[in-house]
Amino acid sequence: MTAHFEVHPSWRQVLGHVLAEAGRLRTDAVVAFDLDSTLLDNRPRQAALVHRFVREYGTSPALADFDARHLHTGFDMREALGRQGLSPEAVEVFLADFRPYWRAHFFTSEACQVDVPVRGAPDYVRRTRAAGAQLAYVTARPEDMRPGTLDVLRRHGFPLPGPGVQLWMRQDEESTDEDFKRGTHPRLARWGRVVAAFDNEPGHANDYRAAFPEATVVLLTTGHSGRVSALAEGVIPVPHFALDAGQE
Repeated sequence: MTAHFEVHPSWRQVLGHVLAEAGRLRTDAVVAFDLDSTLLDNRPRQAALVHRFVREYGTSPALADFDARHLHTGFDMREALGRQGLSPEAVEVFLADFRPYWRAHFFTSEACQVDVPVRGAPDYVRRTRAAGAQLAYVTARPEDMRPGTLDVLRRHGFPLPGPGVQLWMRQDEESTDEDFKRGTHPRLARWGRVVAAFDNEPGHANDYRAAFPEATVVLLTTGHSGRVSALAEGVIPVPHFALDAGQE
């Protein structure tokens, strides 16, 4: 079972503290943001691929209206298919056929066009940049996804790459997500003082915590792969970025 992490009771104050630090240090401050399941919700992408697969191959007609809301996270496809009404046996049969299709299409510029922001994310990232901090989008998406990624960031009002904003993507398809993320740590340190890092994967958050012990390291509790099931001391779990309860 994938580990669940309880949201920190003062998580909004933690997010506010990051903004305050960004304002205090201005261009000396660096804030790192992951994309998938951190700033961007890719569950609509998952659902769209199910729809395309069913339409193209005429299989599992019960999934023709598969609802992205059945995906409680981006990592629970098996459970989501069950919520749609498939039996455990039918789920396994479908996934055996669907997984190769998913691998071929999920990490593409075309597919990511339907991604949507995590609650409050565009406003929070804009406020971080407006406070003066330099921003790094640090994502293990392959470089081929850059055009679609930029389109989604632009459409939803995130600060775009340019002066003070960078988008770092995985260049080597043979490297693991962990190796890629760890490899960006020296670049972040050279750019300025890392005051905060945001990710949905406990392993990446733990690595940030080890590399930047004075930074605020935040785990988005939107879901994770389950590769790492424990959080380092001091990592702050938050549900989303809406500082104002009215945004919920």
